[in-house]
Amino acid sequence: MRLIPNPASLDLVGSGFSLSSNTVIACPPALRAEAEMLAGWLRPATGFSLAIVANTREGDVIELGLSENLGHEAYILEATPERVSIQAGDAAGAFYAGQTLRQLLPAGIFTAQPIAKVAWMVPGVRIADAPRFGWRGSHLDVSRHFMPVAFIKKHLDLLALHKMNVFHWHLTDDQGWRFEVRKYPRLTEVGAWRATTRLGHEYDKRDLFDGIPHGGFYTQAEVGEIVAYAAARHILVLPEFDMPGHMMAAIAAYPELGNLDAPAEVWPHWGISKRVLNISEETIAFAQDVLSEALELFPSKYIHLGGDECPRDEWVESPRMQAFMRAQGMTDEAELQAHFMKRMDAFLSERGRVLVGWDEILEGGLAPNAVVMSWRGEQGGITAAQAGHDVVMAPYHTTYFDYYQSEDRANEPLAIGNYTSVEKVCAYEPIPANLDPAHAGHVLGAQCQLWTEYTPTPAAAEYMLYPRLCAFAEAVWTPKARRDADELLKGLKAHQHRLALLDVAQRLMG
Repeated sequence: MRLIPNPASLDLVGSGFSLSSNTVIACPPALRAEAEMLAGWLRPATGFSLAIVANTREGDVIELGLSENLGHEAYILEATPERVSIQAGDAAGAFYAGQTLRQLLPAGIFTAQPIAKVAWMVPGVRIADAPRFGWRGSHLDVSRHFMPVAFIKKHLDLLALHKMNVFHWHLTDDQGWRFEVRKYPRLTEVGAWRATTRLGHEYDKRDLFDGIPHGGFYTQAEVGEIVAYAAARHILVLPEFDMPGHMMAAIAAYPELGNLDAPAEVWPHWGISKRVLNISEETIAFAQDVLSEALELFPSKYIHLGGDECPRDEWVESPRMQAFMRAQGMTDEAELQAHFMKRMDAFLSERGRVLVGWDEILEGGLAPNAVVMSWRGEQGGITAAQAGHDVVMAPYHTTYFDYYQSEDRANEPLAIGNYTSVEKVCAYEPIPANLDPAHAGHVLGAQCQLWTEYTPTPAAAEYMLYPRLCAFAEAVWTPKARRDADELLKGLKAHQHRLALLDVAQRLMG
């Protein structure tokens, strides 16, 4: 009985509960949606259509309730022969208790078809649980390779199963623009499509391309559908519009956004393009127009604007940018990028939102309200936290799942390089060892990243994510004192059976 992620406490208390077709789910109106979700999870394998009632009864009941003594996302689950009792601090806590209940049942509960002759027993337990971190995220790049709506929803379902609560949706990059902007239709008419795709690594020094057009985008209706689907699973959707670098797809659609007279194309290469936005009032107005439409669809408090890997060569060579810098009293191009990010920060702050950026936004002066996502290691996060900024830890050496899963690369799918094993993820600690306790509270949590240069299909994406994402989920949910890497590795082997029943493509552990 290994739960993923491991709860804060679990005690065996005697005989368990037998789920049957006569079982009912009792809940107050505030938890009706969570009760319906739970009934939907239990129906396919058992064949039971459990009634949902407002009032509890003496026995054969799964009872959901709210308790003022429990915090956000927290719950207590008790299973006895008479009932499964769930008390939660809020609807999110009740939802996570339901996810725990699924894992307490035999693994067959995850199948999509009824199973005969199974005793649907919940062991006698008392579980008191709450997350260690409030930010438990999964980043997915859909710019390098577009992923269909059905896969996004499946990914959200799997995040919810593992009690993850942030979906970082990387929607724009040099290789493709995936978000419909009605004011700028060429962003998807042109920017969502590239003529061909690079084969192999850039450092292979062989210009090999597949010759196959690739693209796609999400309509605003589809975005709204996905945001609502995530919200029902208590997942915040964090959109990313990467700027002022990684914008070649946008420049291909609207060349006036760039610094050169030469035309641009949606980039078929990987790596970092030197084509970046110019920093003019017109370009800032464009970026704010894009965000204005996005803010109507994404209720998230946080909006990610990238800020990473922005070459400054074009700004150095641009008379227009150099004249602007002199007029503003800027001494280098880092200040020019910081000026852009600060303008965007002010725009978002005026609308009650918070800018999130990769740790490069520390260079040239950090926007006053920004949250730093520390990817180039931990130092950026430490520096930001010590300066009083909130931080999300995303260090490449542990949380990048586009890296190989084995040192035996010949027997693994092509990956971007480096090596992050599930064992390494099992041992990951989100609070840096050299961050003083006085500033550790600025670490909101952590997230894992999947960039998709070499991940062209949903099945390929799942293979790179699982089971590493399961191990990561424990790092951000489970109290440090309850974590044991060796024990988690053993638990993951059993958990992979659940994933297989959910039709998840995964790298099987030995």
